[in-house]
Amino acid sequence: MNHPLVQLLLARLRSFYREPVALFWVYGFPMILALGLGIAFSNRKPEPARVDVRAGTGAEDVAKELRRAEMSVEVCSEEDCRQRRRIGTTVLYVVVEPGAGWSYVYDEADPEAVRARYQVDAALVRMADGPSAKTMAREELITEKGNRYIDFLMPGLIGLNLMGGGLWGIGFVIVDQRVRKLLKRLVATPMRHAHFLLAMLLGRLILLLPDMAVLLSFACLGFGVPLRGNVLTLALVILSGAAAFSGIGLLIACRTEKTETVSGLMNLVMLPMWLLSGTFFSSKRFPAATQPFVQALPLTQLNDALREVMLEGAGLTTVAWRIGILAAFALVTFTLALRWFRWQ
Repeated sequence: MNHPLVQLLLARLRSFYREPVALFWVYGFPMILALGLGIAFSNRKPEPARVDVRAGTGAEDVAKELRRAEMSVEVCSEEDCRQRRRIGTTVLYVVVEPGAGWSYVYDEADPEAVRARYQVDAALVRMADGPSAKTMAREELITEKGNRYIDFLMPGLIGLNLMGGGLWGIGFVIVDQRVRKLLKRLVATPMRHAHFLLAMLLGRLILLLPDMAVLLSFACLGFGVPLRGNVLTLALVILSGAAAFSGIGLLIACRTEKTETVSGLMNLVMLPMWLLSGTFFSSKRFPAATQPFVQALPLTQLNDALREVMLEGAGLTTVAWRIGILAAFALVTFTLALRWFRWQ
């Protein structure tokens, strides 16, 4: 128990729980943010609305007409249509019935699906040449969790919390200790750079566990967000994301001397991910030319992995490459921080 790593880790945990402000920002603020945004956006519709057409006779003609109405349309099999609608890739699909008209399959509790239904109906009425064609339309109403906006939003909020906790919970703390000359005192103790940085990293990962348990319980029990994937796979995604952002926080703080400077650097790092990484709306909205940069952001990979596991039930093999990217961020940033770290 006298090993430097153990003592540094215990000191880090004790100092954290003795700071009421730190407790609020790590545990209280994410809950308030999740509650406020969850209430505000639980009935908001995702954009852009996409629709599918079930493959079969007349499907291509219907798809062509819908594309002419500036909708995003795919022609898929019955099974693919149902799966894509269930996981929220599309909000509605059209079944063409030759000689009998067409039917819409959607969730009437989803405002985006209702809006898409009327847009599709208007386009198909024009194609059928006349208002009387509305009698050709029928509906199959389905209500299922997993394709609501709140289901899309909650994994993004978890990703934001992991990013903020990693950067502010480590980067700002280290610089604050450097400003208060605490790091200078630690130099006199029998430890290495790696012990100190690893203790900071492990401390953040340990403090992460109750934080994530609270947020996930809040999302699943409070708003009915589904958790279709394996819990261990989800835990691995969360840990890899936390490690990646903790490493970035270490790298930012390794030579920074002022709290004002580290605050600016962290905001500079976080702002592109706030806007581009698909927290509040899909990252695929951005032009194709920007997608390589968007996909290279660690928060994009974390958010997509969280949604794939929670909403689609994806297994470890499906999200392994995203976990690999996050692990690479963690390894590279920690290695660079260890090499460039300065005590004062």
